[in-house]
Amino acid sequence: MPLVFADPDAPAIPLHVIAEDALERWLAAQPDATARWLRATGFTAALGQAAPVPDGAGGIALAVAGYGSPATRARGRFHLAAAAASLPEGSYRAEGLPPEAAGTEALGWLLAHYAFDRYRDQRPARARLVAPEGIDAARLEVIAAGEALTRDLVNTPAADMGPDALESACTDLAARHGARIAVTRGDDLIAQNFPMIHAVGRAAAQAPRLIDMAWGDTGPVLTLVGKGVCFDTGGLNLKPGSSMSLMKKDMGGAATVLGLAHMIMALGLPLRLRVLIPAVENSVSATAFRPGDILTARNGLTVEINNTDAEGRLVLADALALGAEAAPDLMISMATLTGAARVAVGPDLAPYYTDDPRFAAALDAAAHKVADPVWRMPFHTPYEPMIEPGIADLDNAPAGGMAGSITAALFLRRFANGLPYSHFDIYAWQPKPAPARPKGGVGMGARALLEALPEVLGL
Repeated sequence: MPLVFADPDAPAIPLHVIAEDALERWLAAQPDATARWLRATGFTAALGQAAPVPDGAGGIALAVAGYGSPATRARGRFHLAAAAASLPEGSYRAEGLPPEAAGTEALGWLLAHYAFDRYRDQRPARARLVAPEGIDAARLEVIAAGEALTRDLVNTPAADMGPDALESACTDLAARHGARIAVTRGDDLIAQNFPMIHAVGRAAAQAPRLIDMAWGDTGPVLTLVGKGVCFDTGGLNLKPGSSMSLMKKDMGGAATVLGLAHMIMALGLPLRLRVLIPAVENSVSATAFRPGDILTARNGLTVEINNTDAEGRLVLADALALGAEAAPDLMISMATLTGAARVAVGPDLAPYYTDDPRFAAALDAAAHKVADPVWRMPFHTPYEPMIEPGIADLDNAPAGGMAGSITAALFLRRFANGLPYSHFDIYAWQPKPAPARPKGGVGMGARALLEALPEVLGL
């Protein structure tokens, strides 16, 4: 089902959005039959409650949605999405929705209609919403489509979303928006100096590759780099089965970057966009790279492999080095990189790194505005010795387990060549169902970045 708003000219059922402290006043202003019905059904305006009110002729006269209290609303987001999921099929027009929340709630309503149905019929929400007045409905539909793209890519298992399929998804997106695309595959990676992408992916049945997409002819240059590890066994440092079960989502950085790229291109932002995705599988075979190997990256830095399960930073490093050669105005990497980030901030926050306080201020404000939570982490330079093993310039997996997300970010920063750079260490997965976010793949940080880009790049 397309994630779009209802026809604004078609008949729509009034949907009254009511906070708990306003319920009695609202009921007192309604016909007695309406008040009696809602009291009899136990409607208290608690957050997430929704109920239709019959019209006496077999139809729906109106509907109500509880909006809770400030305290309960602070504990989540996309509150009206619960109403979208529980109300009968039809078109609804929200009344009483706080204007400052209209955009977020309308987007949540759209996202409540997402369902991953490639392998089984699903039953997403059927209640449609007329776009509230004062919001940019077309923009929200684009954002919802970008988020759906990200979710679809992450949710697809590796048997159907290997490097070949990820390349096809990029090609389709490029064709849709008139972007240019080039792909370097297999042994051509060696010839064109992407040795670490080749090393990580060479053991897999599908060839490793670097996907390079470009769009736009004028404006500042934004380079997005997404980790495209389509499945991660851990390599010769093999993961246990429990740690491998979600590794179809290890290309969540690439999926999120592609969702954001769709938003940027569909909205026609006045910038030049470049998307770099190293697409590989980290597999086990006789040709797999080994612990103790020393690889030479595209930029000439040598890297000692102390754990083949720390492969994401290796493929990102070559892609970042390529991106830095063109000196973009801003370079951003997104990756499902470390378990340490999940320990630090859990599954709901997108931790990010930057050395630019102006970027951080713009992103934090944007994240709050669009309900896409992020959390700044430190590029803590005193930890640099932790990623320097002595035998090589860099260590891909420092021993000790301390500051794992920070040391990974510091490793990546070595390949940004001093340019404006931010790294997102995301989870890309919703572990439990929540309003507008079913269990499964989810975008993190993309909407906040989209909102912040005009200020950050001076658009």
